[in-house]
Amino acid sequence: MNLFDLILEPLQYEFMIRALVTTTIAAVVCALLSCWLVLIGWSLMGDAVSHAVLPGVVLAYVLGAPFAIGALVFGFVAVGLIGLLRGTSRVKEDAAIGIVFTTLFALGLVLISVTPSQTDLNHIVFGNILGVSAGDLAQIAVLAAITLVILLVKRRDLTLYAFDPAHAFAIGLSPRLLGALLLSLLALTAVVALQVVGVILVVAMLIIPGATAYLLTDRFTTMLVIAPVISAASSVAGIYLSYWVDAASGGLVVVVQGTVFALVYLFSPRQGVLPKLMRARPTRVRM
Repeated sequence: MNLFDLILEPLQYEFMIRALVTTTIAAVVCALLSCWLVLIGWSLMGDAVSHAVLPGVVLAYVLGAPFAIGALVFGFVAVGLIGLLRGTSRVKEDAAIGIVFTTLFALGLVLISVTPSQTDLNHIVFGNILGVSAGDLAQIAVLAAITLVILLVKRRDLTLYAFDPAHAFAIGLSPRLLGALLLSLLALTAVVALQVVGVILVVAMLIIPGATAYLLTDRFTTMLVIAPVISAASSVAGIYLSYWVDAASGGLVVVVQGTVFALVYLFSPRQGVLPKLMRARPTRVRM
């Protein structure tokens, strides 16, 4: 079997084509947002919100409402509870985040266990990319398009907020509103990625691409190009691997992204560990 057969054979199946398209869409959106999350230092917040949306998604399913609405509501509930704990007690932010997101995530698992359903709701937790229907793909495409448009329109304001919130406030922008906008986009993006890797691994797609690009360039605009390219290529590779080795698709998508990060961490020309060690080696003086 040659390379063309390896590439073309999976494309004979409609479910594989839908999986590849859906994964690419989710990878690009997650990667773009991850650039701001990494720059601001919101990795843990991304983890919290992506897990905290689970009960909202389950309740939206029960009520027959769009998943995005439930995710947005519980995303803001999570942020509000974290702020409440931090502001009214001695509990620090990292502890507050851990308490809130684990509790809400556990609530989501309980709701899944007691919700009568003709479909397996566990795909919300673990992902079910190979089971994406045409309707699911349409919903994911719409949510992704909304997120992308907002990110592109507000990219200058969000970038200024990420680098210097004080300066953003001085020129008339509201850091509070910009932060709320990012959290809203985070909740929407979590819904987009749910179908691919599930709630548990959403945070990987929201952090790894931005962190990888951050090791490759010092320019934020370049990060916004590198991160989606790496994320999309890694995700497609993960789907192909899952087909050929018969393994979990969502897990392999994240494994490939993590492997790419590890390679960049080791070999990046500027920030890689091995090039730094080579540059630090003392040179011998010849007599």
